Amino acid sequence: MPKNIDPALRELAANTIRMLAADAVEEAQSGHPGLPMGAADYALALWLEHLRFNPLDPHWPNRDRFLLSAGHGSMLLYSLLHLFGYDMPMEEIKNFRQFGSRTPGHPECECAPGIETTTGPLGQGFANGVGVAIAGKMTAARFNTAEHPIFGHNVYGVVSDGDLMEGIASEAASLAGHLGLGNLIYFYDDNKTTIEGHTDLAFTEDPGKRFEAYHWQVLRIDGHNPDEANEALEQAKAETERPTLIMARTHIGYGSPGKQDSASAHGEPLGAKELQATKENLGWPEAPRFLIPDEVADLCSQRVEELQEAYADWQHRYEAWREANPELAATYDAYMTKALPEDLEQQLLDVVPTKDQATRRLSGEVIQHLAEIVPNLVGGSADLAPSTSTLMKEYDSIARNEFGGRNFHFGVREHAMTGILSGISAYGGFIPFGATFLVFADYLRPSLRLANIMDNHVIYVFTHDSIFVGEDGPTHEPVEHLASLRSIPGMTVFRPADGPEVAAAWAYALRHRHGPTALIFTRQEVPAIQRRRPFDWQEFNRGAYIVADTPGRDPELVLVATGSELQFAIAAKEPLTDHGYSVRVVSMPSQELFLQQDKAFRDSLIPRNARAVVIEAGVRYGWAQVVGRDALFITQDTFGHSAPYKVIMEELGWTDEQVTQRILEWLHED
Repeated sequence: MPKNIDPALRELAANTIRMLAADAVEEAQSGHPGLPMGAADYALALWLEHLRFNPLDPHWPNRDRFLLSAGHGSMLLYSLLHLFGYDMPMEEIKNFRQFGSRTPGHPECECAPGIETTTGPLGQGFANGVGVAIAGKMTAARFNTAEHPIFGHNVYGVVSDGDLMEGIASEAASLAGHLGLGNLIYFYDDNKTTIEGHTDLAFTEDPGKRFEAYHWQVLRIDGHNPDEANEALEQAKAETERPTLIMARTHIGYGSPGKQDSASAHGEPLGAKELQATKENLGWPEAPRFLIPDEVADLCSQRVEELQEAYADWQHRYEAWREANPELAATYDAYMTKALPEDLEQQLLDVVPTKDQATRRLSGEVIQHLAEIVPNLVGGSADLAPSTSTLMKEYDSIARNEFGGRNFHFGVREHAMTGILSGISAYGGFIPFGATFLVFADYLRPSLRLANIMDNHVIYVFTHDSIFVGEDGPTHEPVEHLASLRSIPGMTVFRPADGPEVAAAWAYALRHRHGPTALIFTRQEVPAIQRRRPFDWQEFNRGAYIVADTPGRDPELVLVATGSELQFAIAAKEPLTDHGYSVRVVSMPSQELFLQQDKAFRDSLIPRNARAVVIEAGVRYGWAQVVGRDALFITQDTFGHSAPYKVIMEELGWTDEQVTQRILEWLHED
């Protein structure tokens, strides 16, 4: 229950947050003071009386999570972290938005403990929070027992008008309501102001009614009234079958005589004169800057001390749970360390069929085995599981009040799916994957980008990977998408050619914990590659390897191919050899991994004195850095067509004979 805190002390503490934010933004001459100044009252109520946390153990598994989806108001979070004892020194507050500081313009989860996820692009934190809430439910379903219900916590967040305008938030909110995430509680900072002006310019709907339609509990409060905030939080915690949106009506830039409720308070410093006027208006000393009154510091410290009792009690119950359930505890440890079988690669190579088949189907075979040996692998598709072959057939689906399953049904919500996967990854323990057609990677890109910034361990399964999708036509046939994914810093992209490459790609994605992996698979059947020596997954993990060579001769011509086009390179080798050329065929499933290798290795595969040909049914962009500009690029630099895929292959020059002929013509040009 809310504590009996002197109202004057509450106001002083809220003003401390306001002035820390205003001083930091003024010092940086950059930032967003308005939201922290407006949100201070209800945020303080949350941290003082409801949020369960421990700054001495910031990664406590059963802590409540606090996410600032309105990441432009980052000084709200940094001020709270400093006041409540996290490793956020005052020097970092003073260095707000400066190079190398732990207080960047928008929260970044690797910068300081207590920052649960990287936010800023609006709507992303909203979706991340849904993923965190789902992960909390899944953890409780797997590890709680009747005698020891040790896992159970809430996810709180602050979202803005801008968050609720973004489509990703609508997608995520709809799924959260469908799943009945009663552990999810968001404050909507309803300040009715955006950068361009009053929200009436473009936003006149009733968000509360929309969220009620999503099956959320919706509560309305005066965001500057701590009593109303506390009452709403009690109601939200009591509602276990629905997520809650607390619509907190606030004034952006609260306390600033000249800028309160103005667009300029959103993203500009108050200015020296207005900052002075604000301090006078709030009864705040003009100096020193970055002031924290002793009684406010004491109030926040007392809250931290109070929480130590709950933390110690949980630790005691946790140890009792471990003692009573040693096997379950061992499983939990395996989840948290993401333990994998030592012989994972060989297991997958043994199970994957060696036959002509679409790589999406080969991937499906691998997934069925992974479901058995990697229990913390969870995932699903944006309504495309039958097409992407991603359903774990022997396992249940995640649904309302049923979080022990493994399969997600995200619905046609690609963008939210990706943001939710990042939240699950950030929570820890689970290895999540999400699937859709490669052409829809465009719908995912903002979340993909953030997942790479956060180094999330997430696996993206993209199928239907080229113009060979066929009858669905150019709207569904990706052309530029491979290059687009490869251009994201940190992303590792695999386009495997057959069963062994599919197996090795999955193994790499599971072992690679620092950043996402994108697995690219075909719709159409591809031939099993006939190799002259056994497939070596360690060679594969270097991004490229030799599939075939002309015996006894250094290569004069190197054919570099990926995925379904490797067959054309192999088919071309013999005719080119008959024309007197010594030919090497290189499979390059991952450009990124190949380019990370040392120059000696790269030159050993593609000698500088050899001529090179790239064969890939995607745009040419990016390949020059691999083979140089003087190579022949047999690529797909136009959109596709609607027709059976074999007709498309014939019409656009993607047959064995046509590819070989293009190479010969190029060689004879000289």
